[in-house]
Amino acid sequence: MPAYYITGDDESLVLSAISDLVKKLVGDGDRTLMVDDFDGDEFEVRALVDAAQTPPFLTDKRVVVARGVGRFNADDVAPLVAYLDDPLPTTDLVLVAGGGRLPKSLSDALKKGGATTIETAPPSRAKERSGWFEEQIRAAGLKLDAQALQLVATWLGEDAGRLQGILDTLKATYGEGTLLRSADVAPFLGDAGGVPPWDLTDAIDRGDTTRSLQLLHRMMRAGERHPLQVMSILHGHYSKLLALDGSGARDEASAAAAIGIKPGFPARKALDQYRKLGGGGVTRAVGLMAQADLDLRGAKEWPEELVMEVLVARLSRLGAGGRR
Repeated sequence: MPAYYITGDDESLVLSAISDLVKKLVGDGDRTLMVDDFDGDEFEVRALVDAAQTPPFLTDKRVVVARGVGRFNADDVAPLVAYLDDPLPTTDLVLVAGGGRLPKSLSDALKKGGATTIETAPPSRAKERSGWFEEQIRAAGLKLDAQALQLVATWLGEDAGRLQGILDTLKATYGEGTLLRSADVAPFLGDAGGVPPWDLTDAIDRGDTTRSLQLLHRMMRAGERHPLQVMSILHGHYSKLLALDGSGARDEASAAAAIGIKPGFPARKALDQYRKLGGGGVTRAVGLMAQADLDLRGAKEWPEELVMEVLVARLSRLGAGGRR
């Protein structure tokens, strides 16, 4: 079945994926004759299905694009589910989530029909994320050495949506095929982007105060996270360690059971960090966060950013010292 489902929350990445896919599906055909594009909050599923069921005119196929289908409920998508059970072979149907979650009936219909899912969100793991950046750069016809690639991936962080603009600028400046190094790329990166929460907590756990403060600033500035949001991230991290205190957990499985998560790397990492800090260190960390929470709410007449800087610096010192 010629159907595609594009997912992702970053609008620029989603738009780029739609553009690339439609261009590929249209090929050398006449876009004005082949493509029906449904967008906004006005269109109804029935109109989308009618377009998908309409045979092509003066072309060999039609491409029907529907954006924002995540806003529809199970009753709304019933006609679309019925269409997917017997689709028109001359129609390429492109569904775009655009926020929200697809009703289960529609998800099942797409899976049953063998629809192609295109995920635009970069992977969360650092190594896989670097590979994703490398794929995007290669697809753009550019070559970056290992240091330049790492610089781009680290600098952009969570702001992967800025990548396409940077690649377009690099291509216009240097052309395709030229091997670019860090010095060639750095002037075009702009401000550093936000970072995933685990980058901050990992740096704190390592006791790397300088890196921890750099990441804190990126989270609150480029990432636009409020200090209380950062506090919530830290609280979640140390709550896992606190759950291990007195639990008697000795291995990954028992640590996962104590924390209330599935066995795996997160449980193993939490157990390793608990062993490093000890019960006293975890209690001290929780106390530091409690004081910082009061300071954010007015106990001290400090700027919010200063409160968070002091907290992160103190937590990273605990991470560096481990048991005392």
